[in-house]
Amino acid sequence: MTSKTRVVVIGAGPAGARLAQRLGPDALLIGEEEHAPYNRLLLAEVLAGRYAPEIIALPAPSSPQLRARVVRVDREDRLVHCDDGSVIAYETLVLATGSNPVLPALRGLFEPGARDLPKGVHAFRTMDDCLALSAAVREGTRAVVIGGGLLGVSAARALAERGVQVVMAQQGERLMERQLDAKASELVYRHLTGMGVEIHTECRVRGLHCADGAVQSVELADHYRLGADLVVLACGVRPRTGLAVAAGLEVRKGIVVDDELRTSDPHIRAIGDCAEHDGHVYGLAAPALDQADTLAALLTSDTDSESTRRPRYTGTRALTRLTLAEQGTGPLDVAAFGETEALPGDDVVQLTDSTRRTYRKVVVRDDRLVGGVLVGELGTVGALARAWEGAEPLPADGAPLLHLLTNHGGS
Repeated sequence: MTSKTRVVVIGAGPAGARLAQRLGPDALLIGEEEHAPYNRLLLAEVLAGRYAPEIIALPAPSSPQLRARVVRVDREDRLVHCDDGSVIAYETLVLATGSNPVLPALRGLFEPGARDLPKGVHAFRTMDDCLALSAAVREGTRAVVIGGGLLGVSAARALAERGVQVVMAQQGERLMERQLDAKASELVYRHLTGMGVEIHTECRVRGLHCADGAVQSVELADHYRLGADLVVLACGVRPRTGLAVAAGLEVRKGIVVDDELRTSDPHIRAIGDCAEHDGHVYGLAAPALDQADTLAALLTSDTDSESTRRPRYTGTRALTRLTLAEQGTGPLDVAAFGETEALPGDDVVQLTDSTRRTYRKVVVRDDRLVGGVLVGELGTVGALARAWEGAEPLPADGAPLLHLLTNHGGS
């Protein structure tokens, strides 16, 4: 990278921090949170009281950092305007603005003219969300978690570990339905209920009832009310694209980027949760870090080299992992990758051990491993994930696949 090149990175989440770390002094990292960059995947551990906030801090980038909120991007003059009055010139701008929590359309969520959530109602996306939720926990606290996806399950588990009376309301048929098949989801369900979590699936929340600005109960579609001191909104996330839209960049589900993470403006790139590559918005940590590493390589490569040799981002095959701790009986580990539901014509290999609370399943299509889910012992997950990522044809006799499912040395 030439000395006159300056890269401005907006967003100090995992993707932005990783890129700034790779680029060093040639980048300026702008983040609006008061906290140093941290690993969002471990927020549930902070909520559970297992980790202090500083434990999940990411390695500090050697690049300069600015704590401010960017309010406008001037593409014509290549300037970034911040809420503190700062105006920063850039040669290359990187949008790593992440995502915002989805706030469901619930009656009572916002009072007329109000901008803040009622007291006791929390999203679970940032460190501030986590700390505010943690500080609200008292003996005998009743919490309703709205949403039974990965985030909702993590929050419910963490609160249950703190002794909170947790009720989960999931609109879908099962927990973590985007990642797990029915059998794996059932094992997670049993584990959480064993921790004292009350779970309602196929359950639609109608609204909140508040008094003096604080939540009192959650009303379900059948008008039944769940008493609540705390409500956690775990209804998914949405790419944070406001700056890109205002700047006139191409935005669909996310900020559209090519294989060099370039937006519709050649001087602006996008990575992480806010970026849409080849029609995909991943919303996961592994793709965000892959994109950051690819972009760092691109920005430090020789621009005169042959285009075929330049780094390219071609997508990420991401694996989801989750540990559900339970005092006294040990943790329940969960991993899922690719397609966990078989299509007509697919082959399925499945191993279940009810005594040891283990379940392993892989889906094979056209002699290739296309997905799998494991609950309990995850000793084989590394080997299975590598076979899936490689997308190489499996031997016809099937023996190596069974070996991958049963060999505990594969991680």
